[in-house]
Amino acid sequence: MADPIRIVALLSGGGTTLQNLIDRIAAGTLNARVVGAVSSRPDAFGVTRAGRAGVPVRVVRAAPRRASFADEVWAAVRGFAPELVCLAGWLHLLTIPDDFKHKVLNIHPSLLPAFGGKGMYGHHVHEAVLNYGAKVSGCTVHFADDTYDTGPILVQRCVPVNDADTPDALAARVFEAECEAYPEAIRLIAEGRVAVQGRRVVVSG
Repeated sequence: MADPIRIVALLSGGGTTLQNLIDRIAAGTLNARVVGAVSSRPDAFGVTRAGRAGVPVRVVRAAPRRASFADEVWAAVRGFAPELVCLAGWLHLLTIPDDFKHKVLNIHPSLLPAFGGKGMYGHHVHEAVLNYGAKVSGCTVHFADDTYDTGPILVQRCVPVNDADTPDALAARVFEAECEAYPEAIRLIAEGRVAVQGRRVVVSG
């Protein structure tokens, strides 16, 4: 078996996405290793989750208007020498440096390009889906770029929207899809099957 792909997770909150990856790795269904995490908040529960799993954490306090914020984040990331960076509930726009182009994944709780963009995260997305009357929703794993939710799409999973759904009910169904989609995207990259051609992501095999 190939060496596990080295992952750094970026988080700002509860760390449920990080926990999913940790659990998949522990179960032997994802050949990866979370070598570190970077949190924008010292009190984020994701920091606690990382600690419980033995994942070292660096905290870079959120200050997007501070000119050095992004540089500090990427310096912390580079300190872990990852092959892939996974945004896991990270709430801050970061410019992707050249050495991490197409090496940063994000997961969004809708079928992009629908219901994406600045301010569209968490329950804001699910409320918008329900208010619009959409019949399906889902999640999207994409390569992060320098704007919100616009990078090339790697994996999407679809879920139905039920007439009786609340934002919480829809969020739970979408999160189940996320728990499958993110590891799938990581596996494809780890297996060397992914090529980015402009906006298109081509998966071989």
